[in-house]
Amino acid sequence: MKNNSIIQLWEEYRKMEPNSPTDYVAWAFGNTKEMADDLAQLVVEGTKTATASNYLLYELENEALPYVGMYNIILDGNGEAVAIAVTTSVVVVPFDEVSEEHAYLEGEGDRTLTYWRDVHEDFFTNELEGVNREFHHKIPVVCERFEVVYKK
Repeated sequence: MKNNSIIQLWEEYRKMEPNSPTDYVAWAFGNTKEMADDLAQLVVEGTKTATASNYLLYELENEALPYVGMYNIILDGNGEAVAIAVTTSVVVVPFDEVSEEHAYLEGEGDRTLTYWRDVHEDFFTNELEGVNREFHHKIPVVCERFEVVYKK
């Protein structure tokens, strides 16, 4: 079920861009309210223009990967819509081949690859434990870049 903030933000955007597609996905970053709030704020500020996700979870849940041109409504930790972003690039690479540039574009912490690896190893390890799998440095990672096209 879509909440009112999602519908309202999408309708505001569609008034400005009537030729935009009619479909979109709405989601929040991370696995806690605080993480969703922090990362959504980085998107709104323009600091965060990329994200990474665990490829295996898409496979296990039989969920389609993000794709170039996909519209994403970014939610905060309360599930409120804060921005609309369009996916501009999607590549799948092993964890240990995620680039310094991608880590920087994710906009988190000190924006270094070392920081990215530390935080994402913990995050992916936790996700994989939930599906009885183990983390290793060759797990496939979905590296997605996006551009914010509208925000509150």
